[in-house]
Amino acid sequence: MKSISLYEDKKSIINILDPMSKIIYIITALIVPFFIGSKIASVIFIGMSIIILLIGKVLKKVVPILGFSSIVVLSVFIIQGLFRSGNVNPLFAIGPAVFYKEGLIFALDIGINILNILLSFCILVLTTNPSDLIESFVRIGLSPRIGYVFISVFQIIPQMTETMATITDAQRSRGMETDGNLITRVKAFFPLISPVVMSSLINTKERAIALEVRGFNAKEKKTFLNEEVKTKGDIFIKIILILTIIISIIWRGYLWLK
Repeated sequence: MKSISLYEDKKSIINILDPMSKIIYIITALIVPFFIGSKIASVIFIGMSIIILLIGKVLKKVVPILGFSSIVVLSVFIIQGLFRSGNVNPLFAIGPAVFYKEGLIFALDIGINILNILLSFCILVLTTNPSDLIESFVRIGLSPRIGYVFISVFQIIPQMTETMATITDAQRSRGMETDGNLITRVKAFFPLISPVVMSSLINTKERAIALEVRGFNAKEKKTFLNEEVKTKGDIFIKIILILTIIISIIWRGYLWLK
């Protein structure tokens, strides 16, 4: 079944990694710079994320995401560079607008944090199948009901879109006008929406019956179609990331006691 996600299987080594390894990487990329208190750590993680995305062959798909977020980052630079309290030293001016050094440095810190967060999450989103991600959470204790709800969210929109296209083609074959000005489209909308809703309800009922037949509500321990495979690489990555978090926490405690 089609799923609404940015995931694309590029047959890379990043695709076959355990989703939990990628989640631990995200936690590490966010926590370690905070405890170390240095933007250099964030820059290092940004570089690592770019390398991982390059190995995963999905670096090109990050560009539109960064382009969209650049609007937010640009607004931060403008607001902080012009109006942040504590701005003292003018750096440059564009017409009557004077940008200050203190505000731009502060905005740069925010921009680095945003870039670090986006790239680390892109590793998970672009290289992990949503079904595999939810299954990993279910294996470690997440309720199968909650997992099913999350999976359904990813699947329901593509399913309804496909159903809508099928019904639209069927109505066109009967002579209904679905293209044209706004009034024509509105007139065509109401005859189309009823079959789409009814079809979705029928599919939901059929899916519920199928789940009951497969013992979804059974109290016994759940089994999985796919066996969980943990490679030595996953274990090594998790150990390194957890040790990195522990070392950063110890370093933070040392700085507090110093």
